[in-house]
Amino acid sequence: MADPVDHVGFHARAQPGELAALALESGRSWSWADLDRDIGACVRLLVETHGARPGDRIATLARNCVELVTLHLACARAGLIYVPLNWRLAAAEIKVLLEDCEPRLLLGDASLSAVGVGGLDLADFSARIQATAPLSLPAPNRDQPSLILYTSGTSGRPKGVLLSERNLDQTALNFSLVGEVDRQSRVLIDAPMFHVIGLVTSVRPALLQGGVILVSDGFRPERTLARLGDRTLGATHYFCVPQMAAQLRSSPDYRSSTLHGLKALFTGGAPHPAADILAILADGVPIADGFGMSEAGTVFGMPLSRPTIAAKAGSVGFGTSGVQVRIVDAADQDCPSGVPGEVLLKGENIFSGYWRRPAETRAAFTPDGWFRTGDIALRDDDGFYWIVDRKKDMFISGGENVYPAEVEAALADYPGLRECAVVGAPDPQWGEVGHCALAAHPGHDLDIDDLRELLRGRLAHYKVPKVFRIVESLPRTGSGKVVKSELKALLGL
Repeated sequence: MADPVDHVGFHARAQPGELAALALESGRSWSWADLDRDIGACVRLLVETHGARPGDRIATLARNCVELVTLHLACARAGLIYVPLNWRLAAAEIKVLLEDCEPRLLLGDASLSAVGVGGLDLADFSARIQATAPLSLPAPNRDQPSLILYTSGTSGRPKGVLLSERNLDQTALNFSLVGEVDRQSRVLIDAPMFHVIGLVTSVRPALLQGGVILVSDGFRPERTLARLGDRTLGATHYFCVPQMAAQLRSSPDYRSSTLHGLKALFTGGAPHPAADILAILADGVPIADGFGMSEAGTVFGMPLSRPTIAAKAGSVGFGTSGVQVRIVDAADQDCPSGVPGEVLLKGENIFSGYWRRPAETRAAFTPDGWFRTGDIALRDDDGFYWIVDRKKDMFISGGENVYPAEVEAALADYPGLRECAVVGAPDPQWGEVGHCALAAHPGHDLDIDDLRELLRGRLAHYKVPKVFRIVESLPRTGSGKVVKSELKALLGL
């Protein structure tokens, strides 16, 4: 028997008959030995049947399934690069990404025909895996890219983030530490597997530690609540963006006891207002906010201590020993505690560069190798980090910096407000002023004068938006981030 070349191979030796993965729609399960065998068979199909060679890209366009995890790990073993594509994109956007990554193979489900592109049927490919003998290859170079994750593209063309197995292992370790993942952990996954939360943060820690992944084909609030409350499934970990957490809590089926089996409800990917965190915590559910990104995986996380979460609601916690952090000003000088600045990172979790974007890769790093995240944060006196905003979203009004996320957080607890977002726009008197888009919960009316007065009591005058506009909803990416360029167009800016 060959020595294990990855974590699945290790657990296939250490606990071969124990459950590794469960497909919630079909009920099909995989032991660690089953999963290891399927990955090896997938390697043979990719290399011998389809002629894939190291460095080739294997793309997918499909909703969540265990087979996507199998494909990714098979690519890693064969020295290939896995490229999951966002099935929520329009046909023209998908074709741009395919032209960019030039895959050797494209596999998918009904999403392929929905956007009018050809590829191999994933269900057929899965059946072929079952009829194929596994192939063992020497351990791959862990520093070579095994994954391209396309960024959400909130402005401009999405970039392909190159991640290696070393990068992904460090993220698995980072989240295992902050999320207390172990062999007893069962992770419910319905965040999309074209996103770092769904494919990396939810999957890799469980594979590292020997836990179980419970794979759902997508997020539906009532169904997700039922699964989180199903003690036979025994979900201990669930990771989602704040918008998903809000939908769970606003569902008619929501009962706080439903979530009491969780070690914590983990959120990230977008700002999470302190008021919402405290509301969920009051239901008896630990809610641990964190910070990460495609380029760096898990960076910060709140400890799973209810008193700490309550005292630091709105913070994204702190990092592990595997992450080096600096907060710097415009001159790259370190900021003191309490002063906002850009987050710079170093560590084995940091990506190597952007696919075929050498100029943008160079611009993303300082001369001495620190990754410029583009996020503005501050560190408090206790060492907890607070994300203030994206550097590019900041605007200057009357000579003062305004961070839209701070304004949005100040409105988060207003009754009847479902969501809001602030952008800066040119102004002849102040240089730039804020424009705020607001969306109400069904059946609620928003009083703009009252909202304005609320902000005047909470924020400096220059931070209060000059213009408020009620809209049906905010334009968002597949990961839940507001697309500020589309929002400006919606507001006529």
